[in-house]
Amino acid sequence: MSKPTPDPFRKKKQTNRPNGSRQSWNSHSLAIALLLHVTRSFISTKRVVFDQVHQFLKERFITNTHEFLVDRQPLIWLLATLIGALVGIAAIAFRSLIGFMQLPWLGTTSESVATAASQTPWLIILLTPALGGLLVGIILEKWVPGRRAHSIADVIESTSVRGCRIDPKTGIISAGLAALSIGTGASVGREGPMVHLGTTISAYLLDWFSLNPSAQRTLIGCGAAAAVSASFNAPIAGVIFAHEVILRHYAIRALVPIVISSVVGGVIARMYFGNFPAFNLPDYQITSTWEFPAFALLGLTCAVVAIIFQLVMMATEQITWRIELPIWLRTSLGGLFVGAVALMFPQVLGLGYETTDAALSQKLSLGLLIALIFVKTATTAVSLACRLAGGIFSPSLYLGAMTGAAFGLIATNTFPQVGASQGLYAILGMGAVAGAVLGAPLSTILIIFELTGGYTMTIALMLTVSISVGLSHAYLGRSYFFWQLEKRGMFLHQGPHQSITRRITVADFMTPLEPISGSFDTDHPDNETGEPRKQPVIEDKEQPRLVPTDTLKTALRMFDTEGIAHIPVVAPHERSKIIGWVDRITALHTFNSELIDAHVEAHR
Repeated sequence: MSKPTPDPFRKKKQTNRPNGSRQSWNSHSLAIALLLHVTRSFISTKRVVFDQVHQFLKERFITNTHEFLVDRQPLIWLLATLIGALVGIAAIAFRSLIGFMQLPWLGTTSESVATAASQTPWLIILLTPALGGLLVGIILEKWVPGRRAHSIADVIESTSVRGCRIDPKTGIISAGLAALSIGTGASVGREGPMVHLGTTISAYLLDWFSLNPSAQRTLIGCGAAAAVSASFNAPIAGVIFAHEVILRHYAIRALVPIVISSVVGGVIARMYFGNFPAFNLPDYQITSTWEFPAFALLGLTCAVVAIIFQLVMMATEQITWRIELPIWLRTSLGGLFVGAVALMFPQVLGLGYETTDAALSQKLSLGLLIALIFVKTATTAVSLACRLAGGIFSPSLYLGAMTGAAFGLIATNTFPQVGASQGLYAILGMGAVAGAVLGAPLSTILIIFELTGGYTMTIALMLTVSISVGLSHAYLGRSYFFWQLEKRGMFLHQGPHQSITRRITVADFMTPLEPISGSFDTDHPDNETGEPRKQPVIEDKEQPRLVPTDTLKTALRMFDTEGIAHIPVVAPHERSKIIGWVDRITALHTFNSELIDAHVEAHR
């Protein structure tokens, strides 16, 4: 048997196995080393990135927390809570006081004024509003500056021009006069006086703390929001009302304390009055999309009613104050007029919430609805023109409900197959007229939501309110509140620059000058040698001059008309004696700085 031939490659294969294993081991070692290097690099990079992110977050946290504390936000939140509680209690007291005023002549403290009046002797109906007007006039003449009760327009003026200063005595007296006027039958609303009372409480608390102007305005907004929330049982609407009407901007830093105050005020009012809507909401439905043209037409109709309502109030006040009468006689005659109309239409007395409920529940005839639009407009205009104390919110809701109910009655009778319920049109009319009169569409939409408890007519309400507000603004150019301010020479609806130029006075940016004898040069008021000014007296009677109480607007106009760089400031009671200087560049810098601050406040 022959021997097998040896494989020539076997030995070589066996010989090369250790070398292959060594190369494989080297490759694995290199891969492991590379992996370890990459891992160490990744960990190192991750650690650096983590440290950078941690440092960034730490710096941002420290910076933001420091800014939060420097702005005294914890104190502002605490004050907002206190304001909400106090305003909620004040709202309860205010509404109870109105009921107490009604009790002697109507025999009820409820809001069913029309029903009670229909069972009251006619002579009491005629004379009680006049007697209430007499008492209001006597108090106005003796104790109230300007001989008028204050309301929402004065709050807007305070936040824009007067540094959030509201006299507590005037605020309390104004609230008492409003309770007296409404309780004795005046055709006015309670919400405006309540807002003024709430902001009076806020302003009083501000005097105890040194807060910056932005924080002060925020807390004034807290008082307004809590007042609306407690008065209407509408906390969401209170928040929007404070931003839309009082502050006239939306900012996160202002939102938080205003929400806190509105919620606290609303909760306290609910604890006393219960969690019920202000009006009884009827069953309603939108049966067809073909109704939306009708909703748009209702918006047009409500705009006409709102415009006429405001024009009548403006004209009545102008006519009334051309007649020279003592204030007590003027308020008495206003009350007598309301009482005379109430003999035939007791629905005009007081707030009119019972009649508004009746319109929502489709309990009033078409003829009565139309008549009440006219008589309520007349009695409200006369009440306010004669200086009976109260607001316009409740009358606006009243007129809107009458207008909407009348429109709905016509629409449902004309097109019964597509017509919605009459109550729905009344709800939409309430929002449309009130939104146009107040110039606050968003607030009004939310107030109607919360007043009625109904949220399913959102699109219809938005359409009707927006058309009414847009047409009213297109015709009148401003809301009733801003018309009241225009009478005082304040055109705040034109922008923040108007309020700034009226709020800042010469005393805020003048350079004081000690009175030293000598001569002066109007072009170079500061002596370049460092010596004091020599002559603090103006001998030229034509020399332009300012006093410390002049506004920034007056100074800027004088700089523009005179074409000079410096204007002397003289003593108020000694118009030739120089007490300081104002510089054109300084005046412009002050104006620009305030504009920047206003912009920052509105966006923080």
